[in-house]
Amino acid sequence: MNTIKQVVGVDVSQNELVCCFGRLFTNLNIELGFTQIIKNSPVGFQAFMAWVKSVQSEHLPTLVVMEATGVYHQKFAHWLSSKNQTVAIVLPNKISNYFRTLATKTITDTTSAQTIARFGLERKLDIWTPPNPLFKALQNLTRERDQIVQERTVIKNQLHAQQACADVHVSTIKRLKARMALLNAQQLQIQNELDELIQSEPTLSRDVELMTCIPGVGRLTAAIILGETNGFELVRNKRQLVSYAGLDVKQKQSGTSVADKPRISKKGNRHLRKALHLPALVAIRHYPLYKDHFDRNVVKHGIKMKAVVAIQRKILELAYVLWKSQSMFDPQYEMKKGRLYEKTIPSESSL
Repeated sequence: MNTIKQVVGVDVSQNELVCCFGRLFTNLNIELGFTQIIKNSPVGFQAFMAWVKSVQSEHLPTLVVMEATGVYHQKFAHWLSSKNQTVAIVLPNKISNYFRTLATKTITDTTSAQTIARFGLERKLDIWTPPNPLFKALQNLTRERDQIVQERTVIKNQLHAQQACADVHVSTIKRLKARMALLNAQQLQIQNELDELIQSEPTLSRDVELMTCIPGVGRLTAAIILGETNGFELVRNKRQLVSYAGLDVKQKQSGTSVADKPRISKKGNRHLRKALHLPALVAIRHYPLYKDHFDRNVVKHGIKMKAVVAIQRKILELAYVLWKSQSMFDPQYEMKKGRLYEKTIPSESSL
């Protein structure tokens, strides 16, 4: 039997990498044999490459498959990419769902590595590429800003509660106000860094300018979209982008007894969904086409939030189309398309 595919499954933790080497043969049998535990450090990475070379077949490429385990997998993935090693990163929920289909009932680091290796042998996986440093910086800054805003909301509520209580504690209020001032200063600093980053790269500045022509979309929303999608680098079409954001529709139906209502999956990038919420509300209020689309959906199913989600999806799709075509937003074209859409599909029953 000849080997047609070889994979190393890696179960990643903070300190260790549990690795399992597997082969797929021409008769489609799978062999999971060699297992190795190495340190999650540069020294361990070197040991990993030496171990792989000792067990692999040299005439075939070796694919390294790992879970997206927080941030612990990132250094290893970047190091492997720098050594021209092919890497695939899989979402943990896909591995856990696949694990349930197997006969294995014991869950250990070793069985997890074996499951990841088997998954990589059976599936055709997309090859991972390191994110562009420019868009990674956008992502880091926008996420840090979001954390600051959330923390400031908590402090604002605490300050309100302290000022409204019967026994006012002056020193507590003073500390809360100091923390509020610090967060405000940090948010302003992040905003300045975002502006400098966008202006430093002409291509990025142009992409942001294209997106901010969309009703409701500002520079911050455009930066979040570009940062979270790595500049649309791996996006092949609008449907894939909508799925990545978790705005795709899921429905469960079986026979006559099971018929759940369609709803968005929310199995995607929550930062994208959150960033599109306020722009959708602004677009509904100030742009007639989106207002009409919102009203039609509300009349159809009576749920305003579903109609808002439909506008979120439209804004995200439009941002991708403008980026891909490198064209400005044309209200007249959107109005014509909206009228044509209304004639062909009276309402969006899938939302």
